[in-house]
Amino acid sequence: MTAKPFNDTFLKACRKEATDHVPVWYMRQAGRYQPEYRAIRAKHSFFEMNYIPEVCAEVTRLPVEQLGVDAAILFADIMTPLKPIGVDVNIESGIGPVIANPIQSLADVQRLHELEPETHVPYILESIKILRQQLSVPLIGFAGAPFTLASYMIEGGPSKHYHKTKAFMYTEPQAWQALMDRLGDLTITYLKAQVAAGAQAVQVFDSWVGALNDEDYREYITPVMTRIFHALKDTGVPTIYFGIGAGHLLMDWNALPVDVVGLDWRTSITTAREMGVTKTLQGNLDPTLLLAPWEKLESKAKEILDEGTRQPGFIFNLGHGVFPDAKVETLQKLTQFIHSYKRNL
Repeated sequence: MTAKPFNDTFLKACRKEATDHVPVWYMRQAGRYQPEYRAIRAKHSFFEMNYIPEVCAEVTRLPVEQLGVDAAILFADIMTPLKPIGVDVNIESGIGPVIANPIQSLADVQRLHELEPETHVPYILESIKILRQQLSVPLIGFAGAPFTLASYMIEGGPSKHYHKTKAFMYTEPQAWQALMDRLGDLTITYLKAQVAAGAQAVQVFDSWVGALNDEDYREYITPVMTRIFHALKDTGVPTIYFGIGAGHLLMDWNALPVDVVGLDWRTSITTAREMGVTKTLQGNLDPTLLLAPWEKLESKAKEILDEGTRQPGFIFNLGHGVFPDAKVETLQKLTQFIHSYKRNL
């Protein structure tokens, strides 16, 4: 059986190179909307799917084969590297990550271990190696950003307002800095290990950093994110930064040594460009539109494609992840529409 030729369209778009079609992948493209995923999930807990490389690889590969997208993203969770460093975390159905030993002091931060990927997460590295043998599209590795990881570690789980997190940031500056340093080191170490194992791009999810204003972001977060992305430059792979409700931070992100800025659905591509964002842009269809009539979905996708292709450097994605109510058939049709639009860009 002849292997498929490697599709590097996504990597070209990250580098602002010409492509013959708009590349597309979907955040959370492996998930409960897929009958095949649900069947696997019925046999294994979330973390068990991570711990068995063959299962992790299968779940990662499924949406590529099913939808025809231009990149795969490793199936894992941003919490995955926290367990081995001393964070008592579990993924609870209907809730998300729940942490039994939240961070409350500098002493709590100092008790955290350093991540040793080959010892602590060998199953992640093995999954990547398997996938590189199986995939004909690039594999994206990923990690949670320090603020977003810290928000779970301090709040003890998901939060709507991040009051405890921000209060800790304001009232415990030494402990906060120590936590950012520790999580910055973890992110760099974890992502470099993923790249060494074969990941061809990496995305840093800062899902909840939009809870900060721009001044606080610059004071408390910019230094660690600059350090992370600067360190990742050595790997030679494209880097992506994504968060929710962070339109007011886009110019701060544009100043970071990152290659691709991910947009949620609240800020249009045109607005981002008019603000002065010069990086490759990724996004940004509202996932809820996957439930809309096709005519509405197609119209909005066309609008995003028109905006995104006005200059080099655009990757189609959702403005957040695929959710369980989405239909496989809808994502297949959307992918085909995106690939057929404005060929030979």
